[in-house]
Amino acid sequence: MQQFDPAPYGTHARLTILKQPASPSANAPDPQTLALNALGWILGDEDRAGRFLALTGLTPEDLRTSLGERGTLGAVLEFLCSHEPDLLGAAEALDVAPQDLAAARGRLRA
Repeated sequence: MQQFDPAPYGTHARLTILKQPASPSANAPDPQTLALNALGWILGDEDRAGRFLALTGLTPEDLRTSLGERGTLGAVLEFLCSHEPDLLGAAEALDVAPQDLAAARGRLRA
């Protein structure tokens, strides 16, 4: 058995063993549920809701009829990820990490 030689790493160096991240399905929130909750947060503020509709080009009727579609749910998360204050506000309100919202956006695109 070989001995570990710390010399190449310097006298104060430390080795860190990084844990592999858990698979997204293991503990990540469901992307559709997260997007719907995020939409509720967006629509809870009139100015933010108006900006969402203007930027996505959706009408309220379009939004109602396409709520279950991945494209619409992805647009919700894209809207948040494109504006950091909204991303951080939604993450706080939904009690998730901003990275969870971004990851959900990626899973909806796949």
